[in-house]
Amino acid sequence: MTKNSGQIRILVAEDDKFLSKVLSDKLRRRGFEVLLASDGTEAVNRIKENNLDLVLLDLVMPNKDGFEVLSDIKSDPAFKNLAIVVLSNLGQEKDIVEAKRLGALDYLVKSNLSLDEVVIKINSVVAGKKISKIKAG
Repeated sequence: MTKNSGQIRILVAEDDKFLSKVLSDKLRRRGFEVLLASDGTEAVNRIKENNLDLVLLDLVMPNKDGFEVLSDIKSDPAFKNLAIVVLSNLGQEKDIVEAKRLGALDYLVKSNLSLDEVVIKINSVVAGKKISKIKAG
């Protein structure tokens, strides 16, 4: 429920077990605390039960798709400022527009990025959140 030693907490909501493991291993090696969810319902539950800094959200998942997760989470005032970055193979403009309309901070297409580029994006989002917190504080 609470953060350990100021470590950045990231939820990787991804149903592809291989990608989920590779991504979580890379993020852990970079010093992030990583939680996993393999379907949309589990993702919503983990978001609500944990104090997260960022969610990497796939759109095509069992039980609830990423659009439904975004809609559920962003309609709750407690999570309105949670940084959610979509990481999906859906790359059509309509999907990107819809995800951002529902509250995604950014949209990354899996096939267009390396894992290192995903980590760079996460670092940039986290750095932006810290700056926002400092300015707001």
